[in-house]
Amino acid sequence: MKKILVTGATGQLGSELSFLAPKYPQYEWVFADRTKATLDNLDLLQSQLEKIKPDVVFNCGAYTAVDKAESEKELAFRINNSAVGLIAKYVAKNNARLIHISTDYVFDGTSSIALDEDAETYPINIYGESKLAGEIACIKENPESIIIRTSWVYSKFGNNFVKTMQRLMQERDEINVVNDQIGSPTYAADLAQAMVDIVESSKWIPGIYNYSNEGEISWYEFALSIRELGDYSCKVGGIPSSSYPTPAKRPNFSLLDKTKIKSAYNLDIPNYKESLKKIFV
Repeated sequence: MKKILVTGATGQLGSELSFLAPKYPQYEWVFADRTKATLDNLDLLQSQLEKIKPDVVFNCGAYTAVDKAESEKELAFRINNSAVGLIAKYVAKNNARLIHISTDYVFDGTSSIALDEDAETYPINIYGESKLAGEIACIKENPESIIIRTSWVYSKFGNNFVKTMQRLMQERDEINVVNDQIGSPTYAADLAQAMVDIVESSKWIPGIYNYSNEGEISWYEFALSIRELGDYSCKVGGIPSSSYPTPAKRPNFSLLDKTKIKSAYNLDIPNYKESLKKIFV
């Protein structure tokens, strides 16, 4: 029986994989929170991997506090870069498989067309720099890795934009949301299913892939969809990013082209609104 290790088990994606796992009893699932897969302590992580002995690693664990990373660069790089390299090296040495999750923040946001996997990377914040360094380490230590870049992740689990909007729209009469950052949301349950589909597939095609739901929207338009589906009466206004300054800059455009993963693994990716509806069921 193949053993699948999921790091970051209590995060959004890890939680969705945990919810999905009972449908795949042919695998032994190991869901590791930060006490079982300690990404900020490399010596401990090495011994944990050697103890667990996974056949497949879903590396969903990451340092994701985008603004905090500006002042915690060393920690962000330890988790998003050094730990990734260590996992990739372990996987290569032990003839296992690795699916590593990355981000649209590896791009600078100056594109005007959907970004494919060969688009030039140029992160504009520390978080993005650390994630790009992790991709490079991952491929260097194990060229057989699969890396999936995703964007705007939300879920029924954890903290995310959808939950924040649901709360604010019930608490307030009016809110403002940035309208000049363009991309597409990712329902973590859809990404979790895609990851399992890859492992279930008869083929393993290493490399970088993009995954998000279909559709091209701004955060403002995303908020409008949440208001509509939640039947909230809160007024939603659109504002430029300059009116909502944050310690870390965000890419203005990070729409991901999903052609490669759809053709390689015959995936049917839902439109963002179809997946968003599931949060309101």
